[in-house]
Amino acid sequence: MSERESRIDAFKRALSATTRALSGKRALDVRFGGDQAVLIDDGVNLPVPSAKPGARAIAVARGRADALALRLAHHNPRAHARLSPANPQGKAVFEALEQVRCETLGAAALKGAGENMHTALSERCVKQGFASLTDREAAPLADAVALLARERITGVPAPKEAQGLLSLWRGEVEKKGGAALNELRSGLDDQRAFAELAKVLLDDLDIGDMQALPEQKEEEERAEEGEGNPSAQDGDDNEGDSEDAPPDGSTDQGEGDESEQQAALLDDESDVGDAQDGAGEDLPVRPNYQPGGGEGARYQTFTTKHDEVTRAEDLCEPPELERLRGYLDRQLDKLRGAVARLANKLQRRLMAQQQRSWVFDLEEGVLDPARLTRVITDPLSPLSFKEESETDFRDTVVTLLLDNSGSMRGRPIMIAALTADILARTLERCGVKVEILGFTTRAWKGGQSKEDWLAAGKPLNPGRLNDLRHIIYKAADVPMRRAKNNLGLMMREGLLKENIDGEALLWAHTRLQSRPEARRILMVISDGAPVDDTTQSHNPGGYLEAHLRTVIAEIENYSDVQLIAIGIGHDVTRWYSRAVTLTDAEQLGGAITEQLADLFDENEVRSKAPRRSGFKAAS
Repeated sequence: MSERESRIDAFKRALSATTRALSGKRALDVRFGGDQAVLIDDGVNLPVPSAKPGARAIAVARGRADALALRLAHHNPRAHARLSPANPQGKAVFEALEQVRCETLGAAALKGAGENMHTALSERCVKQGFASLTDREAAPLADAVALLARERITGVPAPKEAQGLLSLWRGEVEKKGGAALNELRSGLDDQRAFAELAKVLLDDLDIGDMQALPEQKEEEERAEEGEGNPSAQDGDDNEGDSEDAPPDGSTDQGEGDESEQQAALLDDESDVGDAQDGAGEDLPVRPNYQPGGGEGARYQTFTTKHDEVTRAEDLCEPPELERLRGYLDRQLDKLRGAVARLANKLQRRLMAQQQRSWVFDLEEGVLDPARLTRVITDPLSPLSFKEESETDFRDTVVTLLLDNSGSMRGRPIMIAALTADILARTLERCGVKVEILGFTTRAWKGGQSKEDWLAAGKPLNPGRLNDLRHIIYKAADVPMRRAKNNLGLMMREGLLKENIDGEALLWAHTRLQSRPEARRILMVISDGAPVDDTTQSHNPGGYLEAHLRTVIAEIENYSDVQLIAIGIGHDVTRWYSRAVTLTDAEQLGGAITEQLADLFDENEVRSKAPRRSGFKAAS
């Protein structure tokens, strides 16, 4: 095991132990993968640590894990669900305030955890761009109220990175709800009491249940009438309290001491790789985000009239594309050896499936010169003949679908561009046609689609609220030499925004199905889950991810398109059944070769029967 791997493993072990200790759950399942710190059904999922975590990166990772652990220790989800308001905006604020309560309880008992969570909060504010916000429509009220409540309860000023957001909301929130904010501290130790105080604050801000639509209130009343005996409900609450949180609100001190000792081992390494910390390493924490949530919610788009499918050359002038391509080429020079190895291995595999093959040891046909030695060594042996025969060779097209989201900025998008370049040129040498596509959005936090939604009166559960931008870098029938400059567009500042993976996958799949080739392969190069803050804020939790899982499942089970994913710095195996993860472009010659070469294996036995005509993707 390398020194780097041992450090990362030590970090993971320490983080896992600390998370279990703070949560009060010794058997808690702590996983590492993807790019978000989230609660899952049976445990916690944490982002994969960077290769050389610096002091700030370690504090951020600890803070994110501590926040989720404290949520598990001090939160009763069943009581929370019953107390939560119906108004969507009020519900978002209610969720944020509950997370503040859980984190504040932990910070009061453990100073180190409080400092870690404050660092993680600062990092989240940076990633969300709170410091530079100037438009209240783009400034989330839930985050603003949570930050102000945290200030009032703890007495610690909000991070300076959040001042842009707070400057837009502080005056109005404190004017309307200042008194209610001051009262929140008195309910910290009692979730039910805190929820009632939070509802008072929501009412003062005009986003409580009294502002909900009449039909919402009627549905809530019917649901409450159908819950049954109130005493039974109270019993459930008590059961949940005893199950999810220690009786005295504390955690297991013995295990906490042990985990603190393990975590302290990393302090000696905290000065390593500070320069590696940077934007795009992780996505913002969303404590109330539940993967796979929104069960039963049908995916929809509020409007598609602002979406665009465009060619790369239409988004950038040719001289600029040439300059950006030159920058990419300088990076590619370091990988000439990987290109040659990848090309040779794939070419040998493909050439083994060429259209003609030979049948040997026949009694007639073309004399086989390789068998003439038999006649010399044994004159009585008959001559050996061979004959050329046709084989069932399937022509192939490969689509490379690249995630062009903001979280890919920096080294990840560089690796993605180099991956596409290497694969396209290699497969083209082997006679395989390649299409290169990219996907992002036209705006941050909703574009014209969001404006249309606001003008329509903000209807509930609107579906996708951002304008898609799907980019064609190289069409399948265009030679790579004519499209190579287009890949430089990925280096352009301002291109990378948010990512809605499910619809991008459907778009690429539809283009593939219109191709005449017999074999179709779709390779997705991404760094994690779909993220569009506006869509996720105004729809059920896990809305975009649930749609992505549905699309992946239908392609993998019902389409003859073969799907493979490459994770850039993040594990994507929790979404795709066939996937490989890269942390550096130098791994291209090995991992990708094996994965892609297996797809070209003519003798591969697929466990599912493709039904192309019956494929109906979720939409």
